[in-house]
Amino acid sequence: MLKGFKDFLMRGNVIDLAVAVIIGAAFTTIVTSFTDGLIKPLINSAGGTKAAEGLGFRIIGTNPSTFMDFGTVINAAVNFVIVAAIVYFVIVLPVKHIQERRKRGQEPGPSEPTDVELLTEIRDLLRQQQSR
Repeated sequence: MLKGFKDFLMRGNVIDLAVAVIIGAAFTTIVTSFTDGLIKPLINSAGGTKAAEGLGFRIIGTNPSTFMDFGTVINAAVNFVIVAAIVYFVIVLPVKHIQERRKRGQEPGPSEPTDVELLTEIRDLLRQQQSR
């Protein structure tokens, strides 16, 4: 049963799908909290006339809705880089390593059905067709 599960995981795009889910769900929340709580205050301290406005400027000085916030953009970029690095080093590299070992023959790949299993399946399908 575990071998079948392992074979399922190592097929096709299952790993790519898992990476997408992890990026979208788990790491994003953690990294966003980290960058909002620790990185963004550092970026905001670099500029701005008011501490709450951070790194940026107002296009129209009296209108607060015209503030161009470069700190938020930089924060989002830092957030993305951290998430991408975590996913790459925790998931992508180990999976590539396993796939390379399989190519070298050090670890068995997904199991193929044997001739007997295929013939049994064909026999069962033929019986189903005859009974209809």
